[in-house]
Amino acid sequence: MRTRADDGPRITGTKQWITNGSHAHTFLVFARDPERASAFVVRRGAAGFKVTREEEKMGLNSSSTADLSFEDSPAERLGVKGAGLRIAFQTLDAGRIGIAAQAVGIAQAALDVAAAYAQERHAFGRPIGGFGAIQQKLADMQTEIEAARALVWRAARLKEGGKPHSVEGAQAKLFASRVARHWTGEAIQVLGGYGYTKEFPVERYYRDAKVTEIYEGTSEIQRLVIARALLGEAAREV
Repeated sequence: MRTRADDGPRITGTKQWITNGSHAHTFLVFARDPERASAFVVRRGAAGFKVTREEEKMGLNSSSTADLSFEDSPAERLGVKGAGLRIAFQTLDAGRIGIAAQAVGIAQAALDVAAAYAQERHAFGRPIGGFGAIQQKLADMQTEIEAARALVWRAARLKEGGKPHSVEGAQAKLFASRVARHWTGEAIQVLGGYGYTKEFPVERYYRDAKVTEIYEGTSEIQRLVIARALLGEAAREV
């Protein structure tokens, strides 16, 4: 983290990969203060603040992803000085449940399209849903989506009840994102050539699914969270 705050507090630095950065009016910014991270609020229109770049992405094209710049920009401190990492990690715990739910939704949408197509598309005189290969694929797809949904609900219930949910959120995101990425690809396979075109939405679901394995902590980070909770200090040995 290179963005810094002075005693103003005023923020100087840059931030990347900011969702809705081109449109938001309130920004939560983490900065060194002076060495430990603190959290701050910066308002759109503040002196020295500007949007410097809009990313062109593989998927999620309806969502803005921007780079921001702060040059001695006035800010408001959020929480206690030096508590930025604690605030960030608490946000991640909840955010991962949301991304897992997003992944389930993408996968479910792909299943809905694939199942409908399998009933409507005919080959050799009958719907392709009558072929065992298609049935097996769709059955596995639905089963794994339901398993992912159950993990999301479990993590959400713990959060709603005010109970620890770091591991459960990580498990939900790890599994649901993998399900979404894999089965959106298989939905394209069910549709064949049509799945590769923009006439059907499964190609977009495929592109949108990949990012669920990346943001709010990559799948590799989720495995670290899970392993460290499972193995304790042994998992922290260098």
